[in-house]
Amino acid sequence: MTTRAELTEKIIAHKVFNDIKWADVAAAVGQSKEWTTAALMGQISLTKDQIAKVDNAMGINFSDEEVALLMTVPYRGSLPTAVPTDPLIYRLYEVVNVYGTTMKALIEEEFGDGIMSAIDFTMDISRTEDPKGDRVKIVLDGKFLPYKMY
Repeated sequence: MTTRAELTEKIIAHKVFNDIKWADVAAAVGQSKEWTTAALMGQISLTKDQIAKVDNAMGINFSDEEVALLMTVPYRGSLPTAVPTDPLIYRLYEVVNVYGTTMKALIEEEFGDGIMSAIDFTMDISRTEDPKGDRVKIVLDGKFLPYKMY
């Protein structure tokens, strides 16, 4: 029996070995590269139709068991440790540690007491050219959900 983590490793290895880009798979699926990558990394479930499109784009030939895993609602949370050890992920963690209270204060000042949804949510990651070194631009766009009084 394959685990979801093992399937994720298989997908990544196949992608690397065959020089496949996430954006190309996403175009075949008809979703954003961010959403498609999250799904194939095990954080979002896919439909049979979407899995067939991934299969066609990547040429993996998923087994029935793997299709079922890809369709299963996942247990979300992709980090193996409470504090990330991967340098890139740690820097994002550091951004939240340093600026999290600032983001919270500014969101609450603008919107009131509530949260930014990670369900009704989009993300865009892009490259911005800069003569001093290219920059990473991450846009997080989540619906504001006020806390309900009852």
